[in-house]
Amino acid sequence: MRLNAKQIAAYTGGQFLVDPIDASALMTGITWDSREVRPGWLYVALPGERVDGHQFVEAALRAGAAGALVTDGPSQSCALLARELGAAIIEVPNTASAITDLARAWRSHLRGRVIGLTGSVGKTTTKNLTRDVCAAYGSVVATKANQNNELGVPRTLLNADPETAVVVVEMGMRGSGQIDSLCSFVRPDWGIVTQVGESHIELLGSRENIARAKSELIAALPEGGIAFLNGADDMSDFVWDNAQGAERGVGAVCFDGSGAYREDAARGWRAGRAVWASDISLDDAGCASFTLFARGFSDGAGCESAICSLALSGLHNVHNACAAAAVGLAAGLSLEVIVEALGAAKPESGRQEMLTAREGFTVVNDAYNANPDSMRAALNTFSAMHVTGSRIAVLGDMGELGDFGPAGHREMGALAAALGIDRLVSVGDLGSLIAEAAEEGGMPEDHVFRTADAAGALEVVKGLVGPGDAVLVKASHSVGLERVVEGLVD
Repeated sequence: MRLNAKQIAAYTGGQFLVDPIDASALMTGITWDSREVRPGWLYVALPGERVDGHQFVEAALRAGAAGALVTDGPSQSCALLARELGAAIIEVPNTASAITDLARAWRSHLRGRVIGLTGSVGKTTTKNLTRDVCAAYGSVVATKANQNNELGVPRTLLNADPETAVVVVEMGMRGSGQIDSLCSFVRPDWGIVTQVGESHIELLGSRENIARAKSELIAALPEGGIAFLNGADDMSDFVWDNAQGAERGVGAVCFDGSGAYREDAARGWRAGRAVWASDISLDDAGCASFTLFARGFSDGAGCESAICSLALSGLHNVHNACAAAAVGLAAGLSLEVIVEALGAAKPESGRQEMLTAREGFTVVNDAYNANPDSMRAALNTFSAMHVTGSRIAVLGDMGELGDFGPAGHREMGALAAALGIDRLVSVGDLGSLIAEAAEEGGMPEDHVFRTADAAGALEVVKGLVGPGDAVLVKASHSVGLERVVEGLVD
């Protein structure tokens, strides 16, 4: 972002309560956390249920903020400080809406390609892989962590400069119309839908409704834009048709990391440009190697191929890698450059992160979030790891499943038993259904432990784990199982 105070006031419908010493000076960053402020940034005072950002305007100014957006007039001392420092205080009707207003205006300054990304699973990893691949093309700005909501999405745009070659914007959603609303100011050139799963089924009622909501991204693409869709996902046809991609002149690229893609059987949008994996194998850490194929990107009539090896564990990451590769190829990168970037990519904290404890056991930190699709993938990857000792799964509640919740949790318990997981520690009320189903599936009762919370789970695991063992930790973020991870590896 490079906007001056006059522009910021105009774009947000604001008025100056304190005039800046230089209204033409550019502000180069934005935050609503006073602890993040850097000199020359804009601070946005967001009201909250527990903390009101207006309480920290003075702290932001002292940290170097060149301006602040507020809805309430500043105190006398705050106004005096702003005048002394030459900073602007701008009153707007709604500070949260003002962030979107700024992003909407700033989008017209961006000359690079903007890529939107959504899906029930794999969003953050695919975003990171796409970022890493596109870095070989030029400068990249991507969504930080999982800041994919109505605040994080506009901030991603505002973090970009006009010269930024690629902006990768991860978009989350909890209901119909939300992605459409985000796209109204993101205005994506390309769009990726990773997969349609069961996340948010509580609110949307069915996978078809989830697919309909995800298709809002593809529906927002302009003529000549490109939709990257998962060829192995049974809902991709619905997404493509619902968005009327072909009718609107949107191109389609198929990616398929299942290992089952058949070039001779591909039909419709899957028969055009495609990227797929074959000959997939896992090493002792569960990291995949495979042959990556690409069709339709080079001048030649045939396919290209290259061997790709990931440092990310899990078969599901082959899908994510294929998606990122498809974007890179569409951008004009060579398959060799793409494979090198994918091989160098590292996992993000809390997402299939492999940690080694001093006591000689391994912790698979996948505690950031969970839904049936991601927990299923995590258990399958965990079972494929080479472990000299026992496999211990710490599994907790998965949120936002509604009426599907009991069945979804019981499915995970049955799967843990079928995969031969040695011991199971369940966490939470719904987690107890995982334990119950595991016992019904044949896991010995003395190998199953029910706990109420993260603290209880940590104590149980400490009494079970030893050298050579591996511990998988996974649940929805609200369960707080990162405390189990911290307690095991600290």
